[in-house]
Amino acid sequence: MVEFSLWDIFSNLLLAARWTVALSLIAFVGGGLVGLGLLVARTLPLKWLQIAVAGYVQVFQGTPLLMQLFLAYFGLALLGWETSAWTSAALALTLYSSAFLVEIWHGCVRAVPKGQWEAAQSLALSFGEQLRHVILPQALRIAVAPTVGFLVQVVKGTALASVIGFIELTKAGTMITNATFKPFLVYGCVALLYFLICYPISLYARSLEGKLHVRRT
Repeated sequence: MVEFSLWDIFSNLLLAARWTVALSLIAFVGGGLVGLGLLVARTLPLKWLQIAVAGYVQVFQGTPLLMQLFLAYFGLALLGWETSAWTSAALALTLYSSAFLVEIWHGCVRAVPKGQWEAAQSLALSFGEQLRHVILPQALRIAVAPTVGFLVQVVKGTALASVIGFIELTKAGTMITNATFKPFLVYGCVALLYFLICYPISLYARSLEGKLHVRRT
């Protein structure tokens, strides 16, 4: 058994936490860009496009993230596309995030009063101009808090990337546990680091929600 001090364990976990944060940001930003495109597609008055986006959302929300990670890593390899654990994890989490973000944002767009759409139409604005100048700025105020709050779910979801060999915080904790035989100490430190990453985000989301609620009233 290798002897590790508490600082040795914590410092190694801190190094792995960088990859957890990096993967979370890639998934969140990538999911946001894909989700924004899906939001525009779902808002367009084209029935077939709305059905296609709704089907996409149902697939990624209705299947476990773990299975999506397996498909991104092993499924693509079976099709002849060799991908690294990093690429597969980023792809799976990006698609997973986009399905939830488009639903959050679509709900916020629908929360904008119908009169705002009618007012925009009365100004002879095109559909794109209605979204850009009238609807989306109002929906953005509603969407900020739940969007930031969803980032916490993305951070915690990165833990599942360990099953395909991606070395993030959880995977590093498992490796250190196998070397030290101190699971309670190691996983206690892992839980603490997740808390230190997620809790400030949760506080910020609640703070935003409170500020925006005051402004709406």
